[in-house]
Amino acid sequence: MQWEVVIGLETHAQLSTQSKIFSGASTAFGAEPNTQACPVDLALPGVLPVMNRGAVEKAIQFGLAVGATIAPVSVFARKNYFYPDLPKGYQISQYEKPVVQGGRVSFMLERDGKQEIRSVQLTRAHLEEDAGKSLHEDYQGMSGIDLNRAGTPLLEIVTEPDMRSAAEAVAYARALHSLVTWLGICDGNMQEGSFRCDANVSVRPVGQKEFGTRCEIKNLNSFRFLEDAINIEVRRQIELIEDGGQVVQATRLYDSDNRETREMRSKEDAQDYRYFPDPDLPPLAISQEWIDRVQAGMPELPDAMRERFVRDYGLPEYDAAVLTQSKAMADYFEALIAATGKEQAKQGANWLMGDVSSTLNREGVEITAAPVSAVQLALLLKRIADGTISNKIAKEVFGAMWEAKSDDDSAADKIIDEKGLKQISDSGALEKIIDEVLAANQKSVDEFRAGKEKAFNALVGQVMKATKGKGNPAQVNELLKNKLAG
Repeated sequence: MQWEVVIGLETHAQLSTQSKIFSGASTAFGAEPNTQACPVDLALPGVLPVMNRGAVEKAIQFGLAVGATIAPVSVFARKNYFYPDLPKGYQISQYEKPVVQGGRVSFMLERDGKQEIRSVQLTRAHLEEDAGKSLHEDYQGMSGIDLNRAGTPLLEIVTEPDMRSAAEAVAYARALHSLVTWLGICDGNMQEGSFRCDANVSVRPVGQKEFGTRCEIKNLNSFRFLEDAINIEVRRQIELIEDGGQVVQATRLYDSDNRETREMRSKEDAQDYRYFPDPDLPPLAISQEWIDRVQAGMPELPDAMRERFVRDYGLPEYDAAVLTQSKAMADYFEALIAATGKEQAKQGANWLMGDVSSTLNREGVEITAAPVSAVQLALLLKRIADGTISNKIAKEVFGAMWEAKSDDDSAADKIIDEKGLKQISDSGALEKIIDEVLAANQKSVDEFRAGKEKAFNALVGQVMKATKGKGNPAQVNELLKNKLAG
C-alpha cells in the first residue's frame, strides 16, 4: 500500500522582550534558577497580570509579515493543567479569539532536482506565557523546578496540515525561523529554547480524503531532530498499521540517542484543558491606528526584497530567493554590491552562494561572523573583473583572506602581491609559453587539426600549467586559437 504523510507544525517563538508577558521580571537567559521569577510568575496570592505592550506589537509585526488578519479584539484564556513547573495550575493563553488569524509562509523546496516556491497556510498565531522547567539531573534522585522561564512571552504559530514530507516541514520551519529573526521579534536561538517545534504527524492511504490519527511530537529544538523525528514517527505508524494495529492519538517525545519516539501521555483535546476567559485580563483591543504605526516601522520583508533584487540587480529568481533566506546574508549582499556596483551583482551572488556559503558551512559560522567583510570581498571581485587575477586564483586568495582574518580592506591586494599571483596578461610572454607548449605537444596539435575539440582543451590546460595558473584564460584561448589557425 502507498501511504501519504500529513504534517502540521506548532512553533513556539519566544518574543524578544526584556520583560515577561504579564510581569516586569527579566527574560534574560542563563540566570541562576529561580532568580528571575517575581510574585506574578510565582502566582502568589493577590497578584494580577499586566499585559506587555511590546509582546503585542511583535505579534502584530508577525501578522503583517504573513498577510494575516490582526484581530481588533482578542481574548486571553486559562488553559488548565497541573504540572510542577506551572505555578498557577493554568497557563494564560488564547483560544477562541487569537490575535493573529490566517496568513501564509512561503519558502523554497527542492522537488525532482528543481527548486520551486511552496506556501503553507497558517491557522493562527496566539500569545501565551511559557511554563517553568523541570530539572532531572544532578539532584541526587530528585527533580528540581526552575521558574525563570515562567511567564516568558511566546507566540505560538500553528499551520494547517499542509505538509507532505519531513523535508517540506523542515523547509517551512527554516523559513519561519528566518522570518521571525528577520523581523527581530525572536532571537531564534534553538539551543536556548527560543524557537522550538511540535510536529503533528499522521499517515493515510494515497487517495484517501480523511486524515489518519495524529500523534504530536513535542519540543523539537533543531531542524535535524525535526526531520529525524518525523521520519521515524512516519515509519512507526505505517509499520503499526500494516501489522494490523491502530495508531492511538498521543503526545510523544523524540529520543535522539535511541532514534525513536516514545509516548509521554495520551493526547489531550481542547475540552480536557477546560478553557475559559481569564477574568484577570480584559480583552486585548488593537486599533487600526496601532496597526498602522507598527506597519510604518516594519523592515523590508523577504518577498519584497527578493522582487527588488530581481528588478534592480537583474538576478535570477533562484539567486534572489537564496540570498533573501536570511537578513544577514541579504545585508551582506547589499553591502557587497554597494562596494562593487550593480554590474557585478550576478558575480557577487555566485560568490555568496558558492565559495562564501560553502566555507561558512564548513567552518560552522554565520555570515555575521565571517572574517572576510563585504568590502574585502568586493575588492577581490574587482581584481577578477580588471584581469589582475583569474577566477581560479581568486579562490586561492579568498582562502588566504579567510585564514588571515585581517581587518584591512585591501587584504586581497596584499595577498596577491605577497604570493605573486598576478595574472599574466602580457601577450609577448604568453605567446612564448604557448610556442613552447605547442612544440612539446605535437600529438595534441595534430588531433585538434584533425577535428578533435578535446585536444584544444588539453593544450589550454598545458599552457595554464606552464603559467602556474596565472595565464589570463581569455587571452590564452585567443592566442592559442590564432597559433593553431596559422
